[in-house]
Amino acid sequence: MPRETDPALLVGLETADDAGVYLLREDCALVETVDIITPLVDDPFVFGQIAAANSLSDVFAMGGRPRTAMNLVFFPECSLPVEVLAEILAGGLSKIREAGACLVGGHTVEDDELKYGLSVTGTIDPAKIVRNCTARPGDVLILTKPLGVGIVSTGIKAEMAAETVVKEACGWMTRLNDTAAALMLKCSASSCTDVTGFGLIGHSVEMARGAGVTIRLQRAAVPVIPGVDKLIRDGLVPGGCYRNRDYYTRSLDSGDSAADELLPLFDPQTSGGLLISLPPGSAATFLQHAGEVGCFARQIGEVLTARKFPVEIV
Repeated sequence: MPRETDPALLVGLETADDAGVYLLREDCALVETVDIITPLVDDPFVFGQIAAANSLSDVFAMGGRPRTAMNLVFFPECSLPVEVLAEILAGGLSKIREAGACLVGGHTVEDDELKYGLSVTGTIDPAKIVRNCTARPGDVLILTKPLGVGIVSTGIKAEMAAETVVKEACGWMTRLNDTAAALMLKCSASSCTDVTGFGLIGHSVEMARGAGVTIRLQRAAVPVIPGVDKLIRDGLVPGGCYRNRDYYTRSLDSGDSAADELLPLFDPQTSGGLLISLPPGSAATFLQHAGEVGCFARQIGEVLTARKFPVEIV
């Protein structure tokens, strides 16, 4: 695909960033993104919340503020009652409003498989765009949600996930990244991406390659939802997790880590947390403020000058 040459396009396709950014005037730019997912849980209202939070996250990851959203629905009219659709849309609307955005419309298509998501437009100060390709050697890495929701979702489909595990995973997937994004702007983050389909390692590889650095992750420091290890032992690992492992292993120095131990780091996340790169002093301030406002945050690694592999696990 040829590179777009419009000078007003500030962030495009070059580094697989979370959203596009288009300049409107010197002090304002649009942040634009779209995302659609299939159901991860049985409750249609919660599914709508998860899908909306997932779509909104890309705007937050850039440091933007969501302004408008449009529903995108693929609905199997012949196999599901319309009440299910109403619950999905109500769940999505609840998150759109929580994010301070406005629902302006949407589009519904009849399809054999249920899918739902949003097209989201936000605004941002062009001087405050936080990209996924600007991490600096010496930075500290912070993650704002634990991993494992893809594995839990597989457990849900197999009816083998404990109720407490399902409840916690849904709590994380429906949580907006707005507070973490506000803190990251306040603390002048160097770089950020949200952890979604490529898993923590995949998105770390993208961040490292874009900035020409190496990211070192401390395996023991990476938070994982309690109960995920048991689901892995029971064989409830999504195919996307193995595909991520097969693709990104070539870019990874895994050290002495066992193969199963790293599966949560390859797990594809839906509405995952922000992976934020900050100078050490700013990272300390972020962690302090996060604790004060009840925002989950864990220091999980550091940014190094470029080495043999984009990502190292220690």
